Amino acid sequence: MNAPRFYCREALAPGALVELPAPVVRHAVRVLRLGPGDPVVLFDGRGGEYPALLQRIEKERAWAELGAWQDVECESPLAITLIQSLQAGDKMDFTIQKAVELGVRAIVPVESRRSVLKLAGERAGKRVAHWQGVAAAACEQCGRNQVPLVAPLSRLDQWLARPAPEGLRLLLAPDAAVSLHAIPRQTSIQLLIGAEGGLDPQEIIAATQVGFQAVRLGPRVLRTETAGLAAIAALQALWGDWGGQDV
Repeated sequence: MNAPRFYCREALAPGALVELPAPVVRHAVRVLRLGPGDPVVLFDGRGGEYPALLQRIEKERAWAELGAWQDVECESPLAITLIQSLQAGDKMDFTIQKAVELGVRAIVPVESRRSVLKLAGERAGKRVAHWQGVAAAACEQCGRNQVPLVAPLSRLDQWLARPAPEGLRLLLAPDAAVSLHAIPRQTSIQLLIGAEGGLDPQEIIAATQVGFQAVRLGPRVLRTETAGLAAIAALQALWGDWGGQDV
């Protein structure tokens, strides 16, 4: 059975004896019932990973001794940034978790006109920190050693006003003239997804004015928690790490 994987924020080094973060200790000791001598895999998000052995466990604290750094990666060759409008309830957690599993490089939460959830100030900062933790936990589960960044929350109109990077910019529309498979092969994509109720017509106009192209993924209207994940999966099948087969 594969050794459990854990993310450690602090920079790791071969041969070091490191104290594990409190959330890792709780999961490793309380949930998985690991003890001294049990193998684990640690990564710090900078790339690669370290096989390690648990050495000491004292109440709420635990230490592990690191082995040699291993150049292990499972990153997609397709750089996808998901610009996700705020979703109500626990949908954002689900979307971020699954988007990381599907290989996105970065996630940008934005408040759009139809976002039911509204966040500001300290509450927004805490939620973004929580989402970053969701991304890290998803990396632990799926085998990624580079943790995608969850950007600070911003309003969609303010985000659209920023300079556009190189690469393709897409938004989904069932009535779009162009289908996804008709677009030439890409290596860098920004994918904009609306909240419940989709993007406001004025937001669509503003997005297209800064280079976003409307594409259809199919004839059906997808929910916000489905749309981005379906599009990411299709993009990976077309141009990413799933063999480049048409969908």
